Amino acid sequence: MTQTITIIKGDGIGPEIMDATIRVMDALNLDFKYEFKDAGLCALEAHGELLPKETLDNISKNKICLKGPLTTPVGKGFSSINVALRRHFNLYANVRPVVTFEGTKARYDDIDILTIRENTEGAYLSEGQTINEDHTVAESKIIVTREASMRIVRYAFDLAVKAGRKKVTAVHKANIMKTTSGLFLEVAEEVAKAYPSIEFNSLIVDNTCMQLVMNPGQFDMIVTTNLFGDIISDLCAGLVGGLGMAPGANIGQDAAIFEAVHGSAPDIAGQKIANPTALILAAAMMLEHLDMADKANQIRQAIRGTLLAKDRLTGDLGGQAKTAEFTDAVIERLIA
Repeated sequence: MTQTITIIKGDGIGPEIMDATIRVMDALNLDFKYEFKDAGLCALEAHGELLPKETLDNISKNKICLKGPLTTPVGKGFSSINVALRRHFNLYANVRPVVTFEGTKARYDDIDILTIRENTEGAYLSEGQTINEDHTVAESKIIVTREASMRIVRYAFDLAVKAGRKKVTAVHKANIMKTTSGLFLEVAEEVAKAYPSIEFNSLIVDNTCMQLVMNPGQFDMIVTTNLFGDIISDLCAGLVGGLGMAPGANIGQDAAIFEAVHGSAPDIAGQKIANPTALILAAAMMLEHLDMADKANQIRQAIRGTLLAKDRLTGDLGGQAKTAEFTDAVIERLIA
């Protein structure tokens, strides 16, 4: 049965890395149909708005979206296009895996950490933010609910069981933020009792950051609230060579959006030298979501082989190849 996927190429280097990713998927002879829709700066130019209704309707219809990096202009009504997408589709689970690939600038050789971040509430609510007239006092509201905390922690434990993970660490700041972070920790401890086969512990967020730098091997899966998850997942990306190696997924009940988590890199846009690895790895996550784990693993092994051989690597990976040349190297190993 043909799977239709909404494709948002994105801004800056987005179209270049998306074209590379589609080439990789096509090399697997998947029964996919692509529907290309606009968001970000290209949508603003073509449609007069950053996130057209046509794009939202198409994602609603297809349920699956692969998205390149988007740029939100200052003063255009959105705090973030990505946040708007997450809220519109109630994509409550942000999933960020980091895995060491030999041949990169990774600081450790054996990292395999999965961060699960609550995506819909916490410190990133736009509602309730105020600043007084003379800009001397700003206020922002943090809301954490039992329902959303229960949903994200259960998602993490269920995924741990499905993926064969051994340990879940709940990250919090309940020693200071006794109500909001305290409620999240309370729920995490309750949920953990229903999964006796999975080891559970909890850590304060500042200690977590230190431990990730000093001894990352102790972590398997992390589950946390919105702000902490945003920071920790980028820290984890730094352990494996940076955001160019870090894919992400935003999962909800009725839709899922897969993405490269790095920015649109306008400084190198159009030069055709961008590293497409993060978006290709996001496509692999999408294949797993569609119960095509074998195809996803083929992609990862092709990337691993290319990096190990140092074959046609882009500049950030230590080579001088163009985006298309690196993609050629991956595809050659994919179809070998």
